[in-house]
Amino acid sequence: MFEPNDPRWRERAGEIFSRAPFVRELGIRLVDLGPGWVESELLVEARHMQQDGVVHAGVQATLADHSAGAAAGTLAPAGHATLSVELKIQLLRPALGERLRCRAQVIRPGRTIVATEAWVYAVAAGEEKLVSQLTATMTYAAPKTG
Repeated sequence: MFEPNDPRWRERAGEIFSRAPFVRELGIRLVDLGPGWVESELLVEARHMQQDGVVHAGVQATLADHSAGAAAGTLAPAGHATLSVELKIQLLRPALGERLRCRAQVIRPGRTIVATEAWVYAVAAGEEKLVSQLTATMTYAAPKTG
């Protein structure tokens, strides 16, 4: 559906996960990717929970936002960073399960502004339930010079 703008797009999209300290600290990992889309997951641990025993909204937002940024990153021009401009997350039900799975995709690519969406599913006993949905705008930041 989309054509990458950088021959190193796979490697660069993978680096969006491997080089982000906060994402690594949370345990978010890349599962699969293609031009304009990314799948990621998080094995849920006690540190991801809020006081009522469900996965914290901030964890869900980070998973969805980072995955949406990586999806946009698969289409980024060579050498450009992908940054969030704005985002909105809807928390649809309590996130309960042994892992979270996220599917993010580009809705509309542009030269500098990219519309994305991401869906987060809680997986419990092999059953997936949609728990949150993110809509985000990303931008491609040109490499720093000088």
